[in-house]
Amino acid sequence: MKYKRVFLIVIDSVGVGEMPDAADFNDVGANTIGNLAKAVGGIKLPILESFGYGNLTEIEGVKPVENPLANTTKMAELSNGKDTMTGHWEIMGIKTEVPFKTFTESGFPDELIKKIEAETKRKVIGNKAASGTEIIQELGPEQEETGALIVYTSADSVLQIAAHEEVIPLEELYEICEKVREMTLVEKWRVGRIIARPYLGSKDKGYKRTTNRHDYALSPSSKTVLNILEDNDYDVISVGKIKDIFNGSGITDHYGIKSNHDGMLRVMDLVDKDFTGLTFTNLVDFDALYGHRRDSLGYKEAMEEFDKDLGNLLHKLSDEDLLIITADHGNDPTHHGTDHTREYVPLFIYNHKLKGSYLPISDTFADIGETIADNFDLKGTEYGESLMPLLK
Repeated sequence: MKYKRVFLIVIDSVGVGEMPDAADFNDVGANTIGNLAKAVGGIKLPILESFGYGNLTEIEGVKPVENPLANTTKMAELSNGKDTMTGHWEIMGIKTEVPFKTFTESGFPDELIKKIEAETKRKVIGNKAASGTEIIQELGPEQEETGALIVYTSADSVLQIAAHEEVIPLEELYEICEKVREMTLVEKWRVGRIIARPYLGSKDKGYKRTTNRHDYALSPSSKTVLNILEDNDYDVISVGKIKDIFNGSGITDHYGIKSNHDGMLRVMDLVDKDFTGLTFTNLVDFDALYGHRRDSLGYKEAMEEFDKDLGNLLHKLSDEDLLIITADHGNDPTHHGTDHTREYVPLFIYNHKLKGSYLPISDTFADIGETIADNFDLKGTEYGESLMPLLK
């Protein structure tokens, strides 16, 4: 074992430019960080700049540096897809050949909707891609009056069901989501996650989602590095939605978060915790609040907040800690539509004693999982190669 603890942070959707196959995904010209920085007149990321961020792609306001403080490169996605589960699963050693189903353009098929209505004895309303906070304002009064289910999706592979807690009790909503999870295990409707989205409020005062969200995800299709760590008695601590993405598989402890900043504060708290193994964090606001909503200014401000938090985190890390920062896909807020974008993702690997360098471009996100396994003297999965021998 080289490092006692590994802190892996996924800055969700922060891509660094189109991949060679971007045309196959209708994503030519996508560059999340580069395009958003240009759209807002520049961005200030002094910590990430020192890591060599400006050498990965042109970022207005972020200068290239000759000697980076981190071991830095970008990574290509080997899997066929550009969604959250595909990206995270690949990071931990799974190659996804058949992408998860998305229903962004047309909503869910009538056959599935009718089956949901028949099984639940409740009408379905909505059935479109929408913001979760906006659709409950739009359809909340009808749902409250009729007891219908608000079904909606997004650019991710998800089927979300929203309901007023005083109209459909939580227990019933969860049971409905469990039934829909079973329905969508067949290939033609195979979505990555079913999400219960309860809310409270009224037509006059508006509606607000509660904290009683529950995810029903697919389990990973094969063993991951998380399972390998758990099987060998290492801690695997999830921060944010990591537990949901892996359906709890390979996770030994979990902490929910309210925002990117809250997530970074949780990571800093965990630095003070005595454990041996991995802390795996997802910071979803970049994607959910700014990428999908095509909000370049909000995205910029979130990145600058993260950079400040990152600086504070670096001061807390010890010589026994390895920090890895990456992303899971792109979501260019200047691009057409509201979907994810097929992009390279950044990779920064940092330890106080490492001098830093520029690494070769990785062919797969799975290099991260292999590096983590190698750190703990374990054999990983069949995909990826450890970068540990290249770290300087």
